[in-house]
Amino acid sequence: MDHIALAERFVAMHFPAATTAVLAGSTARGTRTATSDLDLLLIGEDLFADAHTVRGSSSHAGTYGFEGEAVEVFAYTPSGFEEWARRGVAQHRPVIVHMLVEGLPLRTGPELRSLRDRWASVLQSGPTLGDAESTTRRYVITDLLDDFLDADDALERHQLAAALFDRTAELILLTNGRWVASGKWLPRRLRDFDPQRAAQLSAPLLIGDHSSFAAQVEHELDLAGGRVYEGYVR
Repeated sequence: MDHIALAERFVAMHFPAATTAVLAGSTARGTRTATSDLDLLLIGEDLFADAHTVRGSSSHAGTYGFEGEAVEVFAYTPSGFEEWARRGVAQHRPVIVHMLVEGLPLRTGPELRSLRDRWASVLQSGPTLGDAESTTRRYVITDLLDDFLDADDALERHQLAAALFDRTAELILLTNGRWVASGKWLPRRLRDFDPQRAAQLSAPLLIGDHSSFAAQVEHELDLAGGRVYEGYVR
């Protein structure tokens, strides 16, 4: 199946007013699996003039079924894209910016080149982790780590380990000026940054070596500035 042509047909049928359309995700990268959907970023000043959208909206995210495929849509007016892109950058997880810069253009409206140039430089610069946020993140990890070390319930320990991996991976990335992600993309981002550190953090977790996992979390905490507990004020 030609998924690029399918995506173009979807845009023409459901969002004809889109001046910019970018196909992102595994389809754009050529790494589709049996359960992959189509990820579409759409931008247009008159994007929400159609009956199936809310008039006056500046953003819309939804999942559609189309010709047997699932289509995830992220649609914005230019001002709506600006708002949500800035929000993603502030949260260190600029999903739609990655879509814009790294995806495959289907419609190249007049705003696409300038948007890509501008936001590509933002992605290249990376996130900034301020002192206050670093302290808060290290406090959260310190608290989780102590709970993990004290846990005697297998399910609780499993949940704490997963949370510890996520928070520690985020701390590693942000401390080194790298964007974070959620789900399967978090370990991918960590591997892309430093395969060795990713393996050192994940290997003991995968084999259930709790003491080694805790020691690696402690090591990463030290590299980022150390534990935070006494004297911390929210």
